[in-house]
Amino acid sequence: MNQQTVYIAFSTDIIHSGHLSILNKAVSLGSLTVGVLSDTAVASFKRYPLLPYAERKKLFENLKGVDRVVCQETMSYHDVIEQLHPDIVVHGDDWKMGFQKPLREEVISLLSAYGGKLVEFPYTNDPELRAIENRYRAEAALPDVRRGRLKKMLGLKGFVTAIEAHSGITGLIAEQTKVLQDGRTYQFDAMWISSLCDSTAKGKPDIELVDMTSRFRTIDDIMEVTTKPIIFDGDTGGLTEHFVYTVRTLERMGVSMIIIEDKTGLKKNSLFGIDVQQTQDSIENFSAKIAAGKKAQKTKDFMICARIESLILEKGMEDALTRAFAFVNAGADAVMIHSRKKDPNEIKEFIAKFRQQDRTTPIVLVPTSFNTVYEEEWKELGANIIIYANQLTRTGFPAMQNAARTILENHRAKECDDICMPIKDIITLIPEER
Repeated sequence: MNQQTVYIAFSTDIIHSGHLSILNKAVSLGSLTVGVLSDTAVASFKRYPLLPYAERKKLFENLKGVDRVVCQETMSYHDVIEQLHPDIVVHGDDWKMGFQKPLREEVISLLSAYGGKLVEFPYTNDPELRAIENRYRAEAALPDVRRGRLKKMLGLKGFVTAIEAHSGITGLIAEQTKVLQDGRTYQFDAMWISSLCDSTAKGKPDIELVDMTSRFRTIDDIMEVTTKPIIFDGDTGGLTEHFVYTVRTLERMGVSMIIIEDKTGLKKNSLFGIDVQQTQDSIENFSAKIAAGKKAQKTKDFMICARIESLILEKGMEDALTRAFAFVNAGADAVMIHSRKKDPNEIKEFIAKFRQQDRTTPIVLVPTSFNTVYEEEWKELGANIIIYANQLTRTGFPAMQNAARTILENHRAKECDDICMPIKDIITLIPEER
């Protein structure tokens, strides 16, 4: 008799008794092929894998009963099923609900087209196994592990997205929000600690009034409950003598990148442009600041990004490019080009001209004004990091104002219920153990 072919996929970088149990059940059904999700696929829906794909593949190749191991490039099983046509796909029953439910439905549809079947086994909900995963999450949150993850993700994916967080709860939203589209899972790769949003959350103006000690506390609050890399808004970086200490502190905390802008004097938000008095630093002074910061850091993981304000201040494209190349020569690990125009063409022009001479230095964008371009297009043009810099703040405060107004107008809270998140959902968002 011909032996049935069986397929099961894993993303894990640690094999525990729950995995071995379902593997043994799969082996009993026929000739077993194990799919190991690629690093990119794992990072798209889960924490960044502690072990790279090649090492995870070796783990499964050395398990008894596994006949072969293949790479599953995406969360979707479509390509694997089309190629292998397995008689049976095995999975735990935990994907019947939640964001993986559409993946399950796709698998059932693909198998039914040629008579294959899905076999599901009860998901192992052992407290000891959860404790193992929690330990790995705790390790992923450690400064020495977290710090280098942004650079690794840039090397792996070439393109990452970040969203602002200004508190522990917004950090959890940034950490846990996922969307499944076309067989792929999307989530934010990193978090942006914005000076504007941090100041606003404290009810203070965005003029560097909130000191670094207070801003470091915000980082601590977020780091305590999350694992994703952090990009820090360093405004102008302050005096060079102060900047070196900021670099050392952020690096020690586990922050991945600081972005500093080439302006001097009292901080004014860039989106005001030339409507307010803003002074751009000289190339020489700002280059010296970058060089001092790079000299001060202790590891190769930490990144300093130079934010160029030439287009904001209407100094022209050539000035922006001259500064970009000078700052890279001074040691900047990345450059950020900014604009307050809704038309993205000057940003696209900058990227094209910069890439003619520099193919490798990451380009960072904050598309607050020029927000009509899709991420995939920015990636194709040569951008590497997209930061959604203030959207959680800008949507959160109007919602709270609306709730307060609704209660005042109705003299009770009932009418407010429809716009309130259930307490149960909030409790679910905040894990009891980390």
